Amino acid sequence: MGNWVAKRSYRYRFYPNPEQVENLAKTFGCVRYVYNRALAERHRAWTEEQRRIGHAETDRLLTAWKREPDTLWLAEPSKGPLQATLRHLQAAYVNFWAKRAGYPTFKRKGKTTDSATYFRNCFTFRDGRVTLAKQDRPLDIVWSRPLPAGAVPSQVTVSRNSRGQYHVSILVEEAISTLPASAGRVGIDAGVTSLVTLSTGEKVANPKHEKRDRERLARAQRALSRKAKGSANRAKARRRVTQVHGRIADRRRDHLHKLSTRIIRENQTVVIEDLAVRNMVRNRSLARAISDASWSELRRMLEYKADWYGREVIAVDRWYPSSKTCSSCGAQVESLPLNVREWACRCGVVHDRDVNAARNILAVGLTVSACGDGVRPPRS
Repeated sequence: MGNWVAKRSYRYRFYPNPEQVENLAKTFGCVRYVYNRALAERHRAWTEEQRRIGHAETDRLLTAWKREPDTLWLAEPSKGPLQATLRHLQAAYVNFWAKRAGYPTFKRKGKTTDSATYFRNCFTFRDGRVTLAKQDRPLDIVWSRPLPAGAVPSQVTVSRNSRGQYHVSILVEEAISTLPASAGRVGIDAGVTSLVTLSTGEKVANPKHEKRDRERLARAQRALSRKAKGSANRAKARRRVTQVHGRIADRRRDHLHKLSTRIIRENQTVVIEDLAVRNMVRNRSLARAISDASWSELRRMLEYKADWYGREVIAVDRWYPSSKTCSSCGAQVESLPLNVREWACRCGVVHDRDVNAARNILAVGLTVSACGDGVRPPRS
């Protein structure tokens, strides 16, 4: 058990007063404008002149834009968020060049989450209160959990989602204590009826958050479709739809956090399948259920929490026939349709399909890991 220092962000809800709402609206608009204009300029320079524009040149362009008669309003908000959005654009290009992401796209008002990042010289943190540059009062933050003792924020990001909720994400350096070594090892088989089945035989039920609110969502969407485009009533109806979607996402995220934390705390090694979720959702019969299960998000949580607490996550090949292989004798059946939930092997053992798959996933993950071979394939 040891300690190591890492950067972690703590996210809180806050309630701005009318003056802060106006200031943040201007900041969000300027951030969106600078990002889009810089992206357009970089794209133009490459297509017309075959010339790459880097972050330093876009920073100089920003200074020039502030002096143009038509864009003098860019000087009204703090300069920090505008410079930060240029860094974000540069990071987007770096990810594109490294083939980790697609080509950067323009930010559209109402279609992307409004956000602004403030660096250390653009906000103050005193007596547990955060005050942004060019604002007179500190943010009214709901401290749902305390920051680490003695933590000094190095970066603050404020955002406004489609439901009109404001959040602040505070980045701090924190000493993280790895968990004591555990003898637990578990294989995980993801599913739709059961969200996950563990090699121990435990099945975690799928809460089906989207299905619970499907009727409410359908009513809200029907009401939205009847409203005239561009009207105030349509804007209200759209907010009702986003509120239902937000409730579903919040409940799903909370459940996945609790599940992933429990698995990481109880087990030293976690073995999962490298599922091609993007391809699986092309199945029109299962796309809705697979999206609601959010397997990719569960894997992401398991991986970063394992890195934090000194655990190991192993991903096995997605083509490994875990369901069709007997975990007792190793025999493999030729065909096993999805509607067959139990099957009997020629060795006499009767298998639960999901439990058998989880046990096979654990066995192959531990075997390949012991041989020193690569078992965590790149995520596409």
